[in-house]
Amino acid sequence: MSPKRVLVTGASGMIGSALAPALAAAGCAVLRLDRRPRPGGTPGAQLKWDPAAGVIAREPLEGLDAAVHLAGASLAGGRWTPARRALLVESRVGSLRLLARTLGALERPPRVLVSASAVGIYGDRGDELLSEASGPGTGFLAELAQAWEQAAEPAARRGIRVVAMRFGLVLAPRGGVLAPLLPLFRLGLGGHAGTGRQWLSWIALDDLIAALRHALADESLGGPVNAVAPGAVTNRELARVLARVLGRPAWFAAPAWALRLALGRMADELLLASQRVEPVRLLASGFSFRFPALEPALRHVLAAA
Repeated sequence: MSPKRVLVTGASGMIGSALAPALAAAGCAVLRLDRRPRPGGTPGAQLKWDPAAGVIAREPLEGLDAAVHLAGASLAGGRWTPARRALLVESRVGSLRLLARTLGALERPPRVLVSASAVGIYGDRGDELLSEASGPGTGFLAELAQAWEQAAEPAARRGIRVVAMRFGLVLAPRGGVLAPLLPLFRLGLGGHAGTGRQWLSWIALDDLIAALRHALADESLGGPVNAVAPGAVTNRELARVLARVLGRPAWFAAPAWALRLALGRMADELLLASQRVEPVRLLASGFSFRFPALEPALRHVLAAA
């Protein structure tokens, strides 16, 4: 059943600013939960919250049909110092825990809570094919994603259907994984990272928005769901295809040691880790990808850039 009144956190971010208009166009009343409400822009009524202080208005949330939690500081927003890691944890785990507790305490809770998670939960797994049945890996991102998903437990205990959407790398016209790559590739300075053999699991933004809406409506979905296209590629293949789409060469490579020197621990987990993830549960639920292959996805995304 498609929801009619939907709460969206992180509505001003890359994914939220695409999801909110899509929901509004489908006839949903969108309520935006923002730390700094701003006029105009993304559709929907705005409500202020302060996850760090544990402040959230409960009364306006009564009678929601669904909630989508997308809030969280950018993983690539700076070196992973202890302070930055703490911010990444609090902005995801703390905010979701507050939201889940609040929704679970409502007299009329929503039927479903769809929350962002990440394929980083699988850690660095080489060539292993990974599904939702695969266990978690090791490392900061794996631990963060596990805590992130567990933070929704208060909502699940209340009987709210909870879906943890494990996002892959999002291909979007602005922002996402392409933002730092496009300037280099357009100058002919692009190439692969490290050996280039590591697997990357990705999804086009349009497919991700459709998958989120599918998860809201499909009552058979609950628990972890891999939000990735069925065609994972290696880092080297991503570089080759992106260069071909742009009509530029991809002769350069960033050695692992240089990436580690520049980015520290973030390089190992964001750029050099290998995650070959399959969208088993999405496909089993009848979801159809518009862009299952990388090159058509990149051509579509870059045409909108």
